[in-house]
Amino acid sequence: MTRTRPYRAPHHSASMAALVGGGLKVKPGEVSLAHLGVLFLDELPEFQRAVLDSLRQPLETGTVSVARANAHVTFPARVQLIAAMN
Repeated sequence: MTRTRPYRAPHHSASMAALVGGGLKVKPGEVSLAHLGVLFLDELPEFQRAVLDSLRQPLETGTVSVARANAHVTFPARVQLIAAMN
């Protein structure tokens, strides 16, 4: 059993799939990997608008739903979001 909470700090060039999950073989993204921990977004204005918009559902519901033709997966995503910019 781990006693430390996750801390994730994706680069501002991260894709939507990297942040919320997805891909051909559905995998969790950074927001799910930070579940019950901290998601730190440095240089917030540098993130693509669509990528930031994709965080709305996880922040409101605490889950990420990824739907593909062959699978529908829900990942937990309760995070403390911290954003910084210069």
